[in-house]
Amino acid sequence: MSDKYTQAIEASKVITDDAAVAAAVAKIVDEKVAENRNADVYKFLFNCIDLTTLKSTDSPQSVADFTERVNAFDEEHPELPNVAAICVYPNFAQVVRAVLEVSNVDIACVSGGFPSSQTFSEVKVAETALAVDGGADEIDIVLNLGNFFDGDYEGVCDEIEELKSACREARLKVILETGALKTAANIKAASVLSLYSGADFLKTSTGKEFPGASLEAAYVMCQCIKEYHEATGRMVGFKCSGGVASTAEAVAYYTIVKEVLGEKWLTNEYFRIGASRLANNLLSDILGTETKFF
Repeated sequence: MSDKYTQAIEASKVITDDAAVAAAVAKIVDEKVAENRNADVYKFLFNCIDLTTLKSTDSPQSVADFTERVNAFDEEHPELPNVAAICVYPNFAQVVRAVLEVSNVDIACVSGGFPSSQTFSEVKVAETALAVDGGADEIDIVLNLGNFFDGDYEGVCDEIEELKSACREARLKVILETGALKTAANIKAASVLSLYSGADFLKTSTGKEFPGASLEAAYVMCQCIKEYHEATGRMVGFKCSGGVASTAEAVAYYTIVKEVLGEKWLTNEYFRIGASRLANNLLSDILGTETKFF
């Protein structure tokens, strides 16, 4: 007899045939990407960036300097929308909160033993609560892959629910680490479990140990978000991350979101790109000259 977690996964009608997913993605790319290669889309994509620094060498001073660049962008390019958020390690939430002067840029923190998710659940909860106390508006956690592959879906879901509670008013992004999940079937299962555990966003990857985002993973995740929205009425966001560096790559993800989820998701409240290099590449294409602002 299957449990409620397996039943929820089995009830999903999202396709899990990898070849069919690849064919659907190829069709969207072939038919729809070209129409989205324009300055308006580039500006929108820039406004969806979670500008990220997650280095072992990050320090209070380097993160403050990083944040000052976002402040400076508002002053030097008032004609352009700013990034959506600054994403840092949880111990730097207070630094960003103290330095950030732009009211419409959020503070995102990775948490929960990022990027491996390998620590005590109590530590994950404490880290998340401390990040929110420090000023985080959004929390990015990694799904417990060990429990997932063991088939301990209850453990996976209980932990997400605990971390969602620790977020209080902050939004919770659940990173599936699709490069480790590999198959459409695993990505669907992880998406369904995360959605029904209260995730506010599904996110592809950490960009650390495993391959980053793929259009095929994005397609399956967006289909799961669409199905969940139809069943519950709750809108959940989508974030691609891990290696999304070029304007062309960003446009392809935009196209998947547009075609699968529709216009309602084309706002930075529901669509994000985790990136460090993308910002300068998009800016260069928007301004028509090579730019290294960040």
